[in-house]
Amino acid sequence: MEVTFVALKRIQLFKFLLMSMPKFLIADNTDFPEDIFVIHTEYPRFILNMSTDELEWLDDVDLGEEDDIPAEIMQLLEEADSFYDREMERYENFDAE
Repeated sequence: MEVTFVALKRIQLFKFLLMSMPKFLIADNTDFPEDIFVIHTEYPRFILNMSTDELEWLDDVDLGEEDDIPAEIMQLLEEADSFYDREMERYENFDAE
């Protein structure tokens, strides 16, 4: 009985690890009513405050000198911005219906 339980738990864990996650998520928080956040769920993970452009890294990232942000990071930030614009447009269109 215990062996079956352990095997079942391992299968559930494996399924959880295989769960596909969107690359970007939109988030808000009632403690910050004026802010909307975009969360990047893949490495390097970050939270971008779209209202203030503040960026919080969830993974250790070596940016080198701040004036020389790597092109890959700039690309991710542009993708986050495009995702936000697309989601806001969809939200407005959904609201209009």
